[in-house]
Amino acid sequence: MPRRTAALLVAIALGSVAAVGCSSAAAPDRAAGSSSGTGAPDAPASASTAASPSASSSSPSPSAAAPTAVASTEAPTPSSPPAPAVASVAVRGTVTDGLKSPWGLAVLPGGDLLVSERDSARILRVSAKDGGKAVVGTVPGVTSGGEGGLLGLALSPDFATDHRVYVYFSTGSDNRIARLDLDPSRPAGSQLGAPTVLLSGIPHGPRHNGGRIAFGPDGFLYAGTGDANDRSLAQDRDSLGGKVLRLTRDGTPAPGNPFPGSPVWSLGHRNVQGLAWDQQGRLWASEFGQDTWDELNLITPGGNYGWPTVEGTAGREGFTDPVAQWHTADASPSGIAFADGAVWVAALRGTRLWRVPLDGDRAAGAPQEFLNGDYGRLRTVAADGDGGLLLVTDNTDGRGSPRPGDDRILRLDVSAG
Repeated sequence: MPRRTAALLVAIALGSVAAVGCSSAAAPDRAAGSSSGTGAPDAPASASTAASPSASSSSPSPSAAAPTAVASTEAPTPSSPPAPAVASVAVRGTVTDGLKSPWGLAVLPGGDLLVSERDSARILRVSAKDGGKAVVGTVPGVTSGGEGGLLGLALSPDFATDHRVYVYFSTGSDNRIARLDLDPSRPAGSQLGAPTVLLSGIPHGPRHNGGRIAFGPDGFLYAGTGDANDRSLAQDRDSLGGKVLRLTRDGTPAPGNPFPGSPVWSLGHRNVQGLAWDQQGRLWASEFGQDTWDELNLITPGGNYGWPTVEGTAGREGFTDPVAQWHTADASPSGIAFADGAVWVAALRGTRLWRVPLDGDRAAGAPQEFLNGDYGRLRTVAADGDGGLLLVTDNTDGRGSPRPGDDRILRLDVSAG
């Protein structure tokens, strides 16, 4: 178990930051708004802000309805210079629209995109040139319902030669990770080969299925799972629920994992839906809170992140505190990305994009918000390989309020300072 990092809790009232938008032929972009979402985590968004419930006795009580940055008191690991505390975001345009319950996103060599649709179990290819959509195929065996369905999507690190796609999906009894071959020379709709299931038995429920998968800089596959509405699973080292997992490309526990013979990389999570690595190879993860605190965590092997004993920063021996946290009305964080020295967090209930500037392994300043209410629920954010971001909305999942053109993928320009 890694040594606990002492933390300093600093309450920071944030001001709104206006984002510049522009339209594209695919669909008109909305003007900036100032509304925030309410409802249970990963629940319907609305334009009014509700007071956050009081924290439990094991969590600090919120002093204001504002996000909180948690900064380590240790000296940071030697790294790049701290990111500027303030940045700007401009919406360059809409890459495509008309998606239904989009969830996972991957950037193909050459710039085209693959996107998974949760409820239809389809994988679509989106043209980088004109936003045109083509169905690559439908993943068999997917059972949609609640928060389950076809979720995370990742490309093999050797995709250019092996053409392999990895998916995280729900069945009627569990969540699974599978591998499929993609053959673009075959007709549209039938370009996916039969899935090879690499890992099954990940706990499944109507809520808290996790679902994000991503290859790390070490070449291994990481997966964020949820507790499937059974809190006890998060602290059960023999369960795959409420964990970050680390696997080989064939689905076996990766060498060097902290618990021999186990795919578990970290534990004590409620519902992990975001994974990203910074320039120094550190793994960051977003996590849905229960009633009080959503979290951005720095993941270390064998680390215990406290759920269900603690939620948010607690300062308790044996548990790792988050680096940043938000009241649940302001976030419900799903996908995350690292770009321009910061972790970017897509918020569902909070209907905004958060930026957490980094100074090594700690926050360099207060979380900064963008696009508050402009595009509704935000599911996924990804680096586009050009220094910008791709942002996926999710208003058609049954919990949002769809607008004309939903759901869409936006292309963002970001600049620090």
